[in-house]
Amino acid sequence: MIPYGKHEVTQGDIDAVVAVLKNAQLTQGDEVPFFEEELTKYTGGKFSVATNSATAALHLTLLSMGVTHGDIVWTSGISFVASANCALYCGANIDFIDIDLRTINICPQALEDKLKLASSRNELPKVLIVVHMAGQSCDMEEISELCSQYNIEIVEDASHAVGAKYKGHIVGSCKYSAATVFSFHPVKIITSAEGGAILTNRFEIFDRAQRLRSHGITKSNEHFEDKSHGDWYYEQIELGYNYRLNDVSASLVRSQLKRLDSYLNMREIIANTYEELIDWTKYEKTNRKRYNASSNHLFVIRTKTKLAKSNTEIFSELRGAGVGVQKHYIPIYQHPYFKKLIGKNISLPNCEEYYANCISIPVYPTLSKHEQLYVIQTLNSIADE
Repeated sequence: MIPYGKHEVTQGDIDAVVAVLKNAQLTQGDEVPFFEEELTKYTGGKFSVATNSATAALHLTLLSMGVTHGDIVWTSGISFVASANCALYCGANIDFIDIDLRTINICPQALEDKLKLASSRNELPKVLIVVHMAGQSCDMEEISELCSQYNIEIVEDASHAVGAKYKGHIVGSCKYSAATVFSFHPVKIITSAEGGAILTNRFEIFDRAQRLRSHGITKSNEHFEDKSHGDWYYEQIELGYNYRLNDVSASLVRSQLKRLDSYLNMREIIANTYEELIDWTKYEKTNRKRYNASSNHLFVIRTKTKLAKSNTEIFSELRGAGVGVQKHYIPIYQHPYFKKLIGKNISLPNCEEYYANCISIPVYPTLSKHEQLYVIQTLNSIADE
């Protein structure tokens, strides 16, 4: 089976991990701060907070921005459930925005229409979480202009988009947002096995996220209520979590970060080959906008309704032929938990049309030319049968 995504671990990665296992602290040592520094240098963001997952990073980001009970958060209808769950962890209410079928990202027109309606009802969100689906940035400039009219903060869920660019700016520079969140899950661009990070240019978000990731504890004398103790002293000043990244994982992702640009280049070559050789009379492709540089975390096609076979039939036949395709994603609001939570029917036509027709096909740096040509041949021939 050729999977839709796959990580690579090199001997250099193994050596980096073994060095930490032999010679350093396994947690709360130097590896995490080194990684955070390297991530800020790469992205251009001022501050970085590494975490044990992107889900934890999303949760800490919203908490650090003051999202709490009764607040409203919006996000894309097409994403992994963590993009919505993070708001619920804070006690906030969640709602969803339709996508642009051409990009799979939040549709700016749908956002504008929803903002106008919410404003008239006094139901505006405190935060909008944009999702850079498949590794392509949303139209951040347009979305930022819309949100600024209503004083809405923006968080970028860039779990798919490590290394991606928008109009010359690396995702994570936070030019148009309060914060950006990355994922280092094994199927993503680079991996720490499990892990995530927050990038932000705001010291107050950075400072609180650092504290909340480690139980709400501070070792800074300036925050102490009792300053009479020695150097060993610390205080818990709010309720936090154990969301720290460990040093073993940090050593792995630090090693992989050195190869990020080469991984991005290999993914771009694979994406270009798909665009050149897939029979686009049978399928629809995602529009990779010219002003973006996608990380190409996913390569998503959509089956055309005029085909003799259904999307489900084509999906099943591809898997039967050894092509490990997947669907990204079920609309979040269609999951049973969210149906019960929201208590009303939500209809986002583009999200539903996309889900009915989408298929994610293999893209990862070690995908061989032979394997990719097999995927393409299988795609084209299955649609012909």
